[in-house]
Amino acid sequence: MSLSEFAGLEIAVVIPCYNEALTIAGVVEDFRKALPTAAIWVFDNNSRDGTADIAARAGARVIRERRQGKGNVVRRMFAEVDADIYLMADGDGTYDPQGAPKLIRTLIDERCDMVVGTRKGVHDDAGRKGHAVGNRIFNTIYQSLFGRDFTDIFSGYRAFTRRFAKSFPALSHGFEIETEMSVHASELRMPIAEVELDYGRRPEGSHSKLSTFKDGFRILWMIARLTKETRPVFFYGAFAFAFALLGIFLSVPLLATYIETGLVPRLPTAILSTGLMLTSFLMMACGLILDSVAQGRVEQKRMLYLGLEPLKLQ
Repeated sequence: MSLSEFAGLEIAVVIPCYNEALTIAGVVEDFRKALPTAAIWVFDNNSRDGTADIAARAGARVIRERRQGKGNVVRRMFAEVDADIYLMADGDGTYDPQGAPKLIRTLIDERCDMVVGTRKGVHDDAGRKGHAVGNRIFNTIYQSLFGRDFTDIFSGYRAFTRRFAKSFPALSHGFEIETEMSVHASELRMPIAEVELDYGRRPEGSHSKLSTFKDGFRILWMIARLTKETRPVFFYGAFAFAFALLGIFLSVPLLATYIETGLVPRLPTAILSTGLMLTSFLMMACGLILDSVAQGRVEQKRMLYLGLEPLKLQ
């Protein structure tokens, strides 16, 4: 598929930005060269360095989102923009615009709803040593909980169909939004693909907005929340198992004493052990009940997703 064949499709390049004055003009210009028929949208998130004005002078359509956080920006993007295909990239110049046609071709040729541009070498060097280690850890956690659909859940370079964009709830506030996108696609078993692309470094004077520990904790919290919502039997079952194990551990000496003497001398421990076992059963019951609720929610999400028109080639 050549670039001319994209002419029948409405393509929107959506770029979240926060203090990217050094790079945004070049990013807008490079995406216009890579996708001449696409509309370039820059969503400015309270930048204080003139990012919005620079993007507007470069020819982008600029919308300001006052609620701070990338998740809030993405929610606004998908609500404001109507297109057949959405291409999301960061405004820091680390993603290669020349890879955009490849992402879109893959989206169309493989009839996917989301294609992720995985970052070549990101697990070896993500700009900071802590980021590289964090990428490895969180991707491993994700794969163990939600499946092996993705190898780079934090990539901000993605192509979506309208079907994905309009069915995605976007509940996150910050950098955990990419994790939520990945879980949404995995939960509904959408057709997805990955394309490995070059990943650059920020230019001198440009700084990452990602905090290794603060945002790492928020991402971990989001993974825990999504596990609770999508896999309640596993989530509550883990607590049930822990409480049951502790209850058994405390009750074994009491049982041995009772068999030997017919007495229960440590009554508080016996009460605690009993309470732990009851809590364990309660947790397991909650998990089983909420699993039925979660299944119903997935069915509703799936029906909403199927109710949206799939991508059609002209």
